[in-house]
Amino acid sequence: MTGAVTDGRIQRGNETRRAVLGRAVELASVEGLGSLSIGRLATDLGLSKSGVFAAFGSKEELQLATVRAARRIFYDAVVVPAEQAAPGLPRLRLLCENWLAYTQGKVFPGGCFFQSVSAEFNTRPGPVRDVLAVAARDWEGLLVDLIRTARANGELRPDVEPEQLAFTLIGLMETSNAHALLLDDPTRYGRAATAITHTLTSAGA
Repeated sequence: MTGAVTDGRIQRGNETRRAVLGRAVELASVEGLGSLSIGRLATDLGLSKSGVFAAFGSKEELQLATVRAARRIFYDAVVVPAEQAAPGLPRLRLLCENWLAYTQGKVFPGGCFFQSVSAEFNTRPGPVRDVLAVAARDWEGLLVDLIRTARANGELRPDVEPEQLAFTLIGLMETSNAHALLLDDPTRYGRAATAITHTLTSAGA
């Protein structure tokens, strides 16, 4: 009997955590991680504050868990579908296409979750900034690795510098998201897609 009670509590705790994180990633993508509070999330979801607090323990842990949840959503939306393409230029192109679709399709209400929240923590050392920095480095690293593979495959010129090309592609993607949201102009995503195509074509072998 004790085991069944314990299992039930664990299940309820997991359900609470999933519900809170689902709402948290939505809020943070629009209003930032600083907008998150245990009280607000409890009210939004009709949960007890004590139950939400028990699931996270502190605002910082809530923020960290929200970033981790957002990374999983991003990975499933952008990275996993691109794995159907061959490593190198085909997968690189598909990653860029998926990123633009992810932001334009509002997987997160605020567009790119990481672009939305990173500005809050750029100059604020601590665990949240650290985990956001890891996410940024991992995304850039993925592009760099695919560019190196494409170069080794003969799909890109030998003189292409992987870090520079990755920086350019990320800049085009993030600018399209920022301008599309600020100017309420979704055509910016199409402009970015055209610019990315031109950039990769220019770098082609």
